[in-house]
Formats: sequence, C-alpha cells, structure tokens
Amino acid sequence: MKLNEILQNIVHILVFDNPILNYMISTSIKRFYDPTFSVTDEYKESLPDLQNGPASLIEGANVPIQQVGISNFRLPLLYPKPDGELIRLETNVDGYVGLDMGKKGINMSRIIRTFYRFKDDVFHFGKLKDILHAYKEDLDSKNGFIKLEYNYPMLQESLRSGLEGYQYYKVALEANLNESNEFKMFLHLEFEYSSACPCSYELAEHARESRGIASISHSQRSIANLTVELNEPMMIDELVEICREALKTETQVMVKREDEQAFAELNGAYQKFVEDAARLLYSELDHHSFIKDFVVRCSHLESLHSHDAVSRICKGIPNGLR
Repeated sequence: MKLNEILQNIVHILVFDNPILNYMISTSIKRFYDPTFSVTDEYKESLPDLQNGPASLIEGANVPIQQVGISNFRLPLLYPKPDGELIRLETNVDGYVGLDMGKKGINMSRIIRTFYRFKDDVFHFGKLKDILHAYKEDLDSKNGFIKLEYNYPMLQESLRSGLEGYQYYKVALEANLNESNEFKMFLHLEFEYSSACPCSYELAEHARESRGIASISHSQRSIANLTVELNEPMMIDELVEICREALKTETQVMVKREDEQAFAELNGAYQKFVEDAARLLYSELDHHSFIKDFVVRCSHLESLHSHDAVSRICKGIPNGLR
C-alpha cells in the first residue's frame, strides 16, 4: 500500500469515523442573522426555560428569597399635582416579588411587561397597589414591592425680590403588598436647607464685641432625608411644606441682593445644630394623623470641619421604622 493511501486511511479513521468530529463538520454554525425568521408557537415551545426548572437545578440553599426582580428601569410617567394638572417625569422603577422555596427563579422581563400595561396611567399610591396585585398574579408570587424615584419640580418664590424659580426635590414613592394583601405605602424625600451654627455665631459676636474683630459665623448646605409611612395617601407638596415649616431655611433658587440679605437674616433668626434640625422635623411630622411612622436623617455638610455632622431620629413606635 502506498504511503498516500495509508495517510488517507488514517485521516478517515480519525475524522470520518469519529462521531463528534463528524457531527461538528456536518452541522457547522452559521454566523448570520436572519431578519425574515418567524417564531412559530411550536418553535417557542421548544425554547429552554431554566427559570421554571425543577428544584434540583437550584444553586445554593433551597430557601425563600424575600425580594428578587428589576432595579432602575426608566420611563416617563404621569403624576398628579395639587392643582389638578398632570406632570410627566422621567422615573427610575424598582420592581420585586418574593421567590418561594423550591422555585428556581422568576421571569424578570415579566416585571417590566406587567408594569408597561400601566405606563400611560396617572401614578399615585392607588395605582401602585393595582400594579402590585398584577405582579402577584402574573409572577405567581405571594408578595410584591415597587419603588418609583424621580425629581419633582416646585416653584419657589424668592424672599424679597418676587422672582420665581424651580426647586427640584429627590422623591420616591414606595409600596409593598404581602401575602395577606396588606398594603403599605412610604414616601421618601430629600430636602436641602441651610444651617447656621449657634456656637459659631456666639463666638463671632464675642470677637466683634470684645476685640472689634470682623468675624463671620459658619453655615453650610444641609440635607434632610425623610422616609414616612402613611396611613393614607399624601402628595409630595405636603411633605415639602412640612419641611419648610420645620426648618425655615430652605436653600434658594432665584437670588438678588435683597434676597441674599434676607437669607442671612433668616439664618440668623433660625440657627440650628444638627440635633435641633432632627427634633424640629420630628415635632412637625408627629402632628399629622395621615403619617403613621417616620425616620429622619439630617446631615450638615460642615464648612468648619472636614467631616459631616449627622443626626438620625425615628418616631419610635413598636416594630416601626428605625
């Protein structure tokens, strides 16, 4: 037998008599996207679905998961204003459901698809309750959670010049529905204000009076982060007004010289430590029957120190917010 024939026989044995190699050669993968391909019901049924697979496919501990879902998907949503008008705002949405023991996973895209059925509606707490019921039904879950985050504009009038400008507030509507269909609703708000230090003010006045030295007390932009649990729905405008009434020194949008002087006077009249700010907010929040519970975090972004001064306070009801 010639050498060439021997080599051909060896190749035939190694390649064509090898079932794996033979299969790879006969079924070569095409790098091609077919825009005309149409999915039939039969083809769709053939697609693998690991999310709904048996419990034997679960990785790790076979235990329930309290929340699993989608975070930060965005779309423009309509919200009501106190005057009856509607405003459309870009919104970041978090949507979750609970996953029972023995289930591999959930259909993540179904959370978005369910939400999109409501995308043209007006959003308020009642609408969130409807969406959560839909989540529980569509994803066969015992509970659901949803949170909408957006920046809410409100017109603010300057202190003395009569100018107006838009102040934007970081806001979130949050709701959850448990397996007993108990519905809970929460409102989150970030409120910016100025805080003038009472101690610094007294020291500056002492230097001026005792030694004739020009001295300026320190103040700084400050942030109050509020979470309130509601007995009944309220609008964000109401919570903003509560903060304005409690703290008095909200930061300004439109400012002329007379407004800047007024703001200095306002800070002089309402000096506050970070502890004062927390207690002032507590006092105002505790007066409203539609607020069931609350937690407040005040941060004074110190102009004197290289660190922040922080105070946290909660209503203090049993098993409440902490």
